[in-house]
Amino acid sequence: MYRIAVLPGDGTGPEVVREGLKVLEAAAQGTGFRYETTHYDFGGDRYLATGEVLPDSGLEELRQFDAIFLGAIGHPDVAPGILEKGILLRLRFDLDQYINLRPVKLYPNVDCPLKDKGPEDIDFVVVRENTEGLYGGMGGFQYKGTPQEVSTQVHLTTRFGAERAVRYAFELTRKRNKMKQLHLVAKTNVLTFVHDTWWRTFNEVGDADYPDIKREYAHVDAACMWFVKNPEWFDVVVVENMFGDIITDLGAMIQGGMGVAAGANINPKGVSMFEPIGGSAPKYTDQDVICPLAAIGAVQMLVAQLGEEEAADRIEQAVIKALESGKIKSLSAGRMGMSTSEVGDFVASLV
Repeated sequence: MYRIAVLPGDGTGPEVVREGLKVLEAAAQGTGFRYETTHYDFGGDRYLATGEVLPDSGLEELRQFDAIFLGAIGHPDVAPGILEKGILLRLRFDLDQYINLRPVKLYPNVDCPLKDKGPEDIDFVVVRENTEGLYGGMGGFQYKGTPQEVSTQVHLTTRFGAERAVRYAFELTRKRNKMKQLHLVAKTNVLTFVHDTWWRTFNEVGDADYPDIKREYAHVDAACMWFVKNPEWFDVVVVENMFGDIITDLGAMIQGGMGVAAGANINPKGVSMFEPIGGSAPKYTDQDVICPLAAIGAVQMLVAQLGEEEAADRIEQAVIKALESGKIKSLSAGRMGMSTSEVGDFVASLV
């Protein structure tokens, strides 16, 4: 019996979570695993009503689950950073979800903005270190509000943090068994301290324990160019936190957009969190027009992380069949040719 915490969150989050849970139920019935869900109301409405973001008691409860399914965080009436730092970053840091995993996969019959590129060209995974870098929270202000104001944001990198991300990426490359190639994306020619740690870690770990994996390197600006020009060059990418945040959104665009892009915040030995990456999209709230495929993809990643590989494969195949059918006209809100709930029902029927 798996215990899954559900955080629908803000905006369209509850709508896409609802459809993801339909597909989860279909997969459980089809493959025989059992689960139970517990819903939490952490998000903008709760904050506006109570002033509470994520209480310590709530965090301790979430530690006890096997997985967390998150809808979206972001409320138009709450200042930027309050919910994102108070919920998203706190969960990632306090639950030590040190891997952000972002598959970049173009499915059949999905419009791609790249000329002459198809599903055979776009199928790689980005492993983003998730708890260090510029997101570590080190820094501050001096003389704030004066003409002499100084602000700093420290790029925190540890050998420990870099190595566990690198090792995870090597293991994933070996497990995928596709090109058996791992790219390090960094900026070693300018960020000569923190990215030297990444460079040495990448090569020392590779030499010692992964001689079967081909190693490649790209500066982050070059990686952005190659994602667009030659995405077929990539198998698995490992990258530090800030650059990973940027290149994974570029990856989402070349796979067809936010409507299909899912992500995971993983603690391999603890509780992990799974989410669509498109945000709360508040202008579409309660209109039943937002694409739920990214949330369904997050459910697919969730059950895979739990070890239910058959269920994960059935969900992915159901998404592919739904897209191949031609009934889903677009992944853009209001243009799908089906409602949010109809897409969820359709995919669930194919699991």
